[in-house]
Amino acid sequence: MKTKQFKAESKRLLDMMIHSIYTHKEIFLRELISNASDAMDKLYFRSLTDEKVGMNREDFAIDLKIDKDARTLTITDNGIGMTQEELEKNLGTIANSGSLKFKNENKLEDDVDIIGQFGVGFYSAFMVAKRVTVRSKAYGSDEAYQWQSEGVDGYTIEPCDKETVGTEIILEIKDDAEDETYSEFLEQYRIQGLVKKYSDYIRYPIRMDMTKSRRKETENADKDAAPEYEEYVENETLNSMVPLWRKNKSELTDADYNAFYKEKFFDYNEPLLHIHTKSEGTATFNALLYIPSKAPYDYYTKEYEKGLQLYSSGVMIMEKCADLLPDYFSFVKGLVDSEDLSLNISRELLQHDRQLKIIAKALEKSIRNELTKLLKNDRAAYEKFFEAFGLQLKFGVYNGYGMNKDALKDLLLFYSSSEKKPVTLAEYVSRMKEDQTCIYYATGENIARIDHLPQTELVKDKGFEILYLTENVDEFAIKMLMNYEGKEFKSVSAGDLDLETEEEKKEIEEKSKEHADLFNDMQKALEGKVKSVRLSQRLKSHPVCLTSEGALSLEMEKVLNAMPTDQKVQADRVLEINPEHPIFAKLVQLQKENPDKLKAYAKLLYDQALLIEGMSIEDPVAFSNQICELMA
Repeated sequence: MKTKQFKAESKRLLDMMIHSIYTHKEIFLRELISNASDAMDKLYFRSLTDEKVGMNREDFAIDLKIDKDARTLTITDNGIGMTQEELEKNLGTIANSGSLKFKNENKLEDDVDIIGQFGVGFYSAFMVAKRVTVRSKAYGSDEAYQWQSEGVDGYTIEPCDKETVGTEIILEIKDDAEDETYSEFLEQYRIQGLVKKYSDYIRYPIRMDMTKSRRKETENADKDAAPEYEEYVENETLNSMVPLWRKNKSELTDADYNAFYKEKFFDYNEPLLHIHTKSEGTATFNALLYIPSKAPYDYYTKEYEKGLQLYSSGVMIMEKCADLLPDYFSFVKGLVDSEDLSLNISRELLQHDRQLKIIAKALEKSIRNELTKLLKNDRAAYEKFFEAFGLQLKFGVYNGYGMNKDALKDLLLFYSSSEKKPVTLAEYVSRMKEDQTCIYYATGENIARIDHLPQTELVKDKGFEILYLTENVDEFAIKMLMNYEGKEFKSVSAGDLDLETEEEKKEIEEKSKEHADLFNDMQKALEGKVKSVRLSQRLKSHPVCLTSEGALSLEMEKVLNAMPTDQKVQADRVLEINPEHPIFAKLVQLQKENPDKLKAYAKLLYDQALLIEGMSIEDPVAFSNQICELMA
């Protein structure tokens, strides 16, 4: 019989399949069982419209058989089978998928879970087998055919005897080598374990003869004699056929949940939290949700696609159903299985499905409640979560004109100047002084930089706690919140902090009037860069700082101007001078004795204030020259 050759690209793919694609050889059994399940799905699908099939769902099964003497492992199904042409096409060309063709011909949705649709998993068998034989008889055909291959050297196809419809795959297991023990795949308990690990919720029974031991029952046995045991063979169903998410929580351990997550969602790290919920009534569904411990590498990019897997009675109908999650919870992975959804529902209809909206609302509430519990009961775990996904919650507060701010505000964390750690808004308010009317905050690139801002000095000196905002979205979110429990947010860099005594206010007011000409001269020297120059009520040791007036802050200006647009914005800047610093007396002296030098000082102090704020100066060379001139 002539051996047919794989196509060149198929040879390369097969070689890669055997040596590279799968890290663990044991995965081959999962792939072959999944293919068998697909084959039975196809025939069952046919039986719904073709009475001649004469089979119910209960009639389908996958049988495994071990023959240690022949070193074979056989996987048999009573699914739809393959014709000679299909064997040639599906197994002769790697990555040509019969399952994919089946979906297309029957106009099934793209998201229906036909596991073998990529036509690659079958070839994982060659990782453990030196020869693979496939004997198949297609439904509606009187002939059966055998496909056989030893790997990259090619394959043969010939007629064979097979009475029943379906497919039988015979793996001739490789001999053991120094660094590989292939005989493990001929041990019944090893195969049983692999089925449990990878294929426990396949919806058809996976059966195998299991050799067991039992105590012999003999008549007139000596009561004092040691018991005798005998071996017997029992055909056992190895899988539960119940998806993990349909099992009771009491049956499952954290290890079960974590193993399922790693396998299902291809994450090497264990999840931070799992949420297993069930609902009956208005909407009936099972949901198994996970919060990852780390953000995916592409999470904060346009390429990231949110969504939960959506099942209808155990059959997947959508791989990524975005409508089940709000954007602010887009980091959640998992699946939802509902009996209320139709298997053949389209994407367009799904968007308007009332049941889906009810499920989505219930899931949002469950996720929020579980995060609230985590925050209360395991602060370290919550802070780890917030480090990974807190930015998304802040975007959720800001987006949609703040429509979700009430749902998210208690989940937010900000670094505290006094506690030296992240705190909630509720915790901040609980520590507020009796006479404190505002929640103070400061913005900057990082905690260390904010901690040294001149604007924070007076607030700290008065004993008030400050929230440090280090993310670009933070101040936008804070302004969208406007207040928390009636306490308004106030930036230490904006407006009048109103922290002085009446006597201190009067003294500042008198000095401001006295030196009004000085401030006017400095403002003119800055050529419109600032709205005003004035004495500061917030500085303690620093000579100068920049603040802003109006809705647009200096930090918001930086964020908006960093966006890739031609339109630039500028806050109404105010240059504040510390009346208690020696530099103020020097400025008063220069106004009288050297107005030109006063202009140079004004520009130098303005540039200094810009640098303190982390903003770029317009002319670094001029700044350097001014310093040199003043030092000379």
